[in-house]
Amino acid sequence: MTDHPAVPPGKPTSYSRVTLSRIMTAVDVNLYGTVHGGVLMKFVDDVAGAAAARHSGGTAVTASIDEIVFSEPVRVGDLVHAHAQVNWTGQTSMEVGVRVVGERWDSAEEEPVRVATAYLVFVGVDVGGSPRPVRPVLPETPEDERRFREAEIRRAHRLARRRAIQAHRAG
Repeated sequence: MTDHPAVPPGKPTSYSRVTLSRIMTAVDVNLYGTVHGGVLMKFVDDVAGAAAARHSGGTAVTASIDEIVFSEPVRVGDLVHAHAQVNWTGQTSMEVGVRVVGERWDSAEEEPVRVATAYLVFVGVDVGGSPRPVRPVLPETPEDERRFREAEIRRAHRLARRRAIQAHRAG
């Protein structure tokens, strides 16, 4: 068993916030002429990983994508921004929320449109790849508190689903 240092002091939610931006190009499109969902999923995973690593102070790996919802198509030329923050932390895991918005290339003066939202679970790992303690997240605003509470609900659902599946397989 690997000895881990004590849990570092907590960090405010704002510490973990990361935004990545990119212009979507012709190599990103699917057969329908819109940006492929897999391209957006990788973008979501990249920004979430950056937020998780920043918050945890080291390597963090994707454990699961709890949910991803695509609400509007993205087109070639759109400038897409992915915003991520750590919503909740456990002993070694973190939930990262991601909001993806797009600025339409042909109507740049309009407000950005929400194109996707996602929740991912990351685990902090040490150099040997074993889980390591991550610092607590300290919600700063009522919105951060709401996200923290909702993350706890999603975690409870994940754990209940896992137990139900294991019980079904055992029975």
